[in-house]
Amino acid sequence: MAALRTPICDTLGIRHPIFGFSHEPDVVVAIAEAGGFPVLGLGRDAPGQIPAIVEAVERRLDGRPYGIDLMLPAKVPQQADPHGLRAALPPEHVAFVEGLRARFAVKPPGAPSFFTTHARSEALFQAQIDAVLQSNARAVVTAIGLRASLIAQARNRGKLTMSLVGTVRHARKALDMGVDVLVAQGYDAGGHTGPIGTLSLLPQIVEAAQGKPVLAAGGIATGAQVLGCIGAGAQGAWLGTLWMAARENHTPPALMRRLIDSGSDDTVISRAHSGKPCRVVRSAWIDAWNEPQAPAPLGMPYQQALTGDVFASIHEHGDAALIYEAAGQSVFGITRETTVAAQMEQLVSEMQAAWRRLGAFVTA
Repeated sequence: MAALRTPICDTLGIRHPIFGFSHEPDVVVAIAEAGGFPVLGLGRDAPGQIPAIVEAVERRLDGRPYGIDLMLPAKVPQQADPHGLRAALPPEHVAFVEGLRARFAVKPPGAPSFFTTHARSEALFQAQIDAVLQSNARAVVTAIGLRASLIAQARNRGKLTMSLVGTVRHARKALDMGVDVLVAQGYDAGGHTGPIGTLSLLPQIVEAAQGKPVLAAGGIATGAQVLGCIGAGAQGAWLGTLWMAARENHTPPALMRRLIDSGSDDTVISRAHSGKPCRVVRSAWIDAWNEPQAPAPLGMPYQQALTGDVFASIHEHGDAALIYEAAGQSVFGITRETTVAAQMEQLVSEMQAAWRRLGAFVTA
């Protein structure tokens, strides 16, 4: 089988219809070098740091195309800072988290991070948008939220626009704003996700798109799944969780062990991370929020103000019992530490093998 190329591969100038989301610049560069389309997640980065991050990535990409993803949920404050939010937290929630800190002997984080120094707000989002629009990214992607002004500005700058959608209603809203590419993100996906499974959602979004390109996202870890999604009408597959197994992701050893040991049923949708439904790989910290005495998690951005220091700490200190991360049901594909190049080679090989299997079933 020759390399499988869909129209969006030609649009973007990539070899394979494989799209890889990652917060880690080293993963982004490696995906581009392997012929896929990388998407750099900057939703966890301070606006003032984005220009330097982008400059360093673009220098290493040397003209290869890439995208940038921002998380832009609605119903956040116009302005917010962690100190002010913490002062407004309900006492019962503060007491519960203090109890968990003592119970699990959580150490304070030793260094500042986005989760301890920033709060999601419209002002933060606008500053991130302004920084991203100055980049040379070929595509701008929006996740859990749309901004008509961002779509218009990105298109005016010649950038392709993409939006992750979890329902037909969201897809239609994105199309009305002029989004170029829809990413049908199923319930299987890691991170903030919707209520419909990928296999059920994809054909509905393909129909709603009326000829515009659609990518499939959620629970995808093999080349056979990529081929299956293309057979169902997608022009490519969007993978995120799988890359955490790559050395280029610099995954903390405790988290790597958790991912390797976990199956699809070890991921759960919880509001304990951000305040919005988010699929994560389970840990003792996530399980504690499901105990009978646990209060309901707060909404965004208050939950981050309540627990952001804990998330930062367990990653900084590699807490084997508590560590977790956004992860999809595709975690079944993580069986060992590997590299992005090896992962891409395996995905393409599996696509070819799946194509041959299909060929054996074709009759005259």
